[in-house]
Amino acid sequence: MPPGNTSPASLSATPGAEGLSSKAAGDLLRRSGPNVLPTAKNVPQWRKLLGELTHFFALMLWVAAALAYVAGMPQLGIAIIIVVIVNGVFAHIQQERAQHAAERLQGLLPADVTVRRDGRLQSVHASALVPGDVVVLTAGDRLPADVQFISASACSIDESMLTGESEAVPKTATDTAWGGTFLVNGQAEGLVTATGANTKLAAIAALTSGTKAPPTPLTMELRRIVRLVATVALAVAGLFFVVSLLVGIVWRDSFLFAIGVAVALIPEGLLPTVTLSLAMGAQRMASRNALVRNLEAVETLGSTTFICTDKTGTLTQNRMNAVEVFTLKGPLHISGDGYTPAARVEGPGHPDALRVACAARAASQGRAVLHGDEWVASGDPMEAAIDVLARRLSGSPPGELQPAVRFAFDADRRRESVMVGNTLYLKGAPESVLPLCGVEAAQLFEAVETMAAKGLRVIAVATRELPGAAGSWRDRPADEAERDLEGLGLIGLHDPPRPDVANVITTARRAGIRIAMITGDHPSTAAAIAREIGLLGHPDLVFQGADLPHDEQVLGALLDRDGVVVSRVSPEQKLRVAKALQSRGHVVAMTGDGVNDGPALRQADIGVAMGLSGTDVAREAADLVLLDDHFATIVAAIEQGRATYSNIHRFLTYHLTDNVAELTPFVIWALSGGQFPLALGVLQILALDIGTDLLPALALGAEPPGKRVLSRPPEKRHLLDRQLMLRVFAVMGPTEALFAMGAFSVVLFGSGWGRGDPLDPGVLMGASGSAFTAVVLGQLATAFACRSATAPAWKQGWFTNKLLLWAVGVELAALALFLYLPPVAGILGQAPPPLSGFAVALLAIPGVLGADWLYKRLRHGGALPH
Repeated sequence: MPPGNTSPASLSATPGAEGLSSKAAGDLLRRSGPNVLPTAKNVPQWRKLLGELTHFFALMLWVAAALAYVAGMPQLGIAIIIVVIVNGVFAHIQQERAQHAAERLQGLLPADVTVRRDGRLQSVHASALVPGDVVVLTAGDRLPADVQFISASACSIDESMLTGESEAVPKTATDTAWGGTFLVNGQAEGLVTATGANTKLAAIAALTSGTKAPPTPLTMELRRIVRLVATVALAVAGLFFVVSLLVGIVWRDSFLFAIGVAVALIPEGLLPTVTLSLAMGAQRMASRNALVRNLEAVETLGSTTFICTDKTGTLTQNRMNAVEVFTLKGPLHISGDGYTPAARVEGPGHPDALRVACAARAASQGRAVLHGDEWVASGDPMEAAIDVLARRLSGSPPGELQPAVRFAFDADRRRESVMVGNTLYLKGAPESVLPLCGVEAAQLFEAVETMAAKGLRVIAVATRELPGAAGSWRDRPADEAERDLEGLGLIGLHDPPRPDVANVITTARRAGIRIAMITGDHPSTAAAIAREIGLLGHPDLVFQGADLPHDEQVLGALLDRDGVVVSRVSPEQKLRVAKALQSRGHVVAMTGDGVNDGPALRQADIGVAMGLSGTDVAREAADLVLLDDHFATIVAAIEQGRATYSNIHRFLTYHLTDNVAELTPFVIWALSGGQFPLALGVLQILALDIGTDLLPALALGAEPPGKRVLSRPPEKRHLLDRQLMLRVFAVMGPTEALFAMGAFSVVLFGSGWGRGDPLDPGVLMGASGSAFTAVVLGQLATAFACRSATAPAWKQGWFTNKLLLWAVGVELAALALFLYLPPVAGILGQAPPPLSGFAVALLAIPGVLGADWLYKRLRHGGALPH
């Protein structure tokens, strides 16, 4: 709302608005029910599980199982069904874990509301509201129910979630507003008219509760990978079916052969493993005070190239301390910790400084509470610091004031004022307040620059005697009262930087991430803090929001540099900054805590809201919520995001390597025209995929961030990129296949077999068991090799991923079971390998690790990074 159209009103209790008694509220709550939206009927667990058993891959495998039964191979049909069920149950468990994690994160967001009950203000849970309650709202609050305003001061409501209109709607007393909308500006009290299922929002929620969110880019890429691999698997299987018929194999055996080829190529565990990796990433972020509101944001965080951060609370401690008061008689310095009562006051003009502090406090809604030997902020830290200043200068707690009229702060006016009796007390940004003052403004302007250059946040304080009764000013514009002011002085507040923020900024820059400070503070103050923490790139990189160019391309070119500071920025300008940087190809993380930060947070690739100081609007619009409001938490979340992307890459490399080894026996058989025996059968491949490979793949999805993850720029590549394909199909896959076929051939030829000779079944089973063992041991080595794309396995620390050690232990136990338990080995068509076959199979471990080491060494020009 434009400043000239603000319409203040009294916020004191009005007749009929004292609120309910606790007893009456309790009776109403029992009759009307809790103030919660009707939840959509929960989908039964069996239906969710059924969905995991009927996706694209699963349906293809169900058909394969049915055809195996028709072809007279019930063992194969049962094995395929086991694969489908195990994968489906696992995926279902992971999706439920992710859902419960999201519910827990949502539960951490505040859901309390201030109401008038029993004649006093109380904080109650929003679900306990009943019709007839009187709620007290301030800028940034979400309306907890449908209300009719009793009083409203400079209020406007963001109704975009209901109407689609982005512009806030002005509200005055007697107007109605709907639950779920946001109070953008001002303060208000409202009478609750409808709760829960009777609200307007509930009607809309009923229509939207069953609507699914559109797929994210990560989901779409995974679908493309799945369909590509499935298409290739079916095409290759069809080709081998034709080849097997041409070499004279009966159609039944040819069909089973084709099924084996398809099963060998299908990545059955891809989707559940990706879900697990994202869920683990979100859980690790939560343990580091970063709450992810959707799992896909975990991966997006890893691609961040530009962080636009605010200053207060994120780069600084948000522990405001009034250290200087400037009056026309000179400055007054406050030494020591501003939150310690024993801090000293030095300088001339003590009475004038007291007058400045008390005038500023009159317009303040925050206060300080004495706990032991220090004051603790209650409410806004800046307001609390002003309260502490007034207490220190007066020597006693100032009396409570009852303003008759309040002109609330808004982003356009950048000031606020109250009327106590006939006196108007006003405070705000110096450039907003001092132009309204008289001849003293010039001296005060000069002092502003001096104080701001020290890194102080400067507040200007002024006053005016208003004619007429206070009631006559309630419905008049703020600009009419806030003019012809007497400038009283300035208050300089210091918010110390966080101790470790300079090191974190260095870490972010080493990771190839550019940083800009976007703040509403005075340019000199912002530049001083940026310089102190090492953020400022160059003195020429300090801009004011009003001076930013209007052309988006020019703006992008201006800001696309590291260490930029944009001061006195408006919410609209913050949104333009995000768009301009995105137009330059950046993946932008934007922080915010205010109501008007919502559009910028939505526009950014990663919106980051403050959990301690942020508003509901900001948290609702964000992808990431910081529980500690700390810049370091953003960088930690980016680190985990990069690790999660790498883990998905690791799993793909691991699984596709296995596919090469599993497919090679079929290729050799086909090229030999069926003369060379098949080293691995269909059931053996299924045992490899589900019995030995799954757990190591899952363990790779839980790999912690590497030491170098933040020492290089973010990777801009697809999951199936050239590097992965080369490593899989030219290095590790062929190496693993070589040792598998080598183990098979050593046993086969060692028995005296020659081309055209009849095969002894016992020899064939021992040879096949040798090939099976080589694949398992080769995959064991592949798992450790995949932990890094640059360093050899022996330089990564064998115990840094304990889950992988457990997985490998289970893998070896499963290998022993498949080889040495006669009923299982008989079903799989294999036997324990003889000594010669086992010796070659063992060589698969150093062979795969050595080939991977050589590839990494050649790729990095002979020098591997540590």
